[in-house]
Amino acid sequence: MLKAIIVEDEKRSRDTLQGLLKLYCKNVEVVAEADGVISGKTAIEKFSPDIVFLDIQMPDGSGFKLLEELKDIGFEIIFTTAYDQFAIKAIKFSALDYLLKPIFPDDLVSAVKKVEEKRKTVSSETNVEVLLENIKKPENESPKIVLSTYDQLHVVYVNDIVRCESDNYYTFFYFRDGSRMLISKTLKENEELLATHGFIRPHKSHLVNIAYIEGFNKKDGGHIILKDGNMVPVSRRKREMILETLGNIQ
Repeated sequence: MLKAIIVEDEKRSRDTLQGLLKLYCKNVEVVAEADGVISGKTAIEKFSPDIVFLDIQMPDGSGFKLLEELKDIGFEIIFTTAYDQFAIKAIKFSALDYLLKPIFPDDLVSAVKKVEEKRKTVSSETNVEVLLENIKKPENESPKIVLSTYDQLHVVYVNDIVRCESDNYYTFFYFRDGSRMLISKTLKENEELLATHGFIRPHKSHLVNIAYIEGFNKKDGGHIILKDGNMVPVSRRKREMILETLGNIQ
């Protein structure tokens, strides 16, 4: 049985989540509820939960502030929030999970299952550190991203990523120091994270950081030339879009 705490300022939302957990997540027991940062910190320190369902915006501060005030993060976190683009992006980069309000049963069950699997391997301490660091950064500064391989978590700067290449349900990441890493996420999932940080997808199997592009070769359908000498194919339907994006590089 997993011990859970709900930290949410609206009673109706707490009651709804409590009810959904009773109906659909029989392995989760809610041991306490809290309505803000102060009461949430007290409850967490008292009950030592396995999971905390954490609202982002509360009257006495954010869920991020609550995490900053805790000495140890010995639990998994599932954020619960209305749509907040900046916060959600930061959560995704840290590889933590979230649920959008209103919460749907299937999404809740999926999130709890992810927590169960993660608890068997690593804690969320690294993820939380990355989240809190990224939240404080200006939007024009390169964030850190948590990448998961089969045996551990890796923290890298986004601007150190040169390109990504699909390998079925996995993705190879290539870095500016010449190293590479196989990540347990699809290229599409990685595109959703990186698209707003200067990455383009010229081909169904490739994602490229614009900062590392040297030029464009029009032969054989077209290839992007990278500063490290590698070339990435451009699909026919993406050719014009890529040329426009690159400022019509010839």
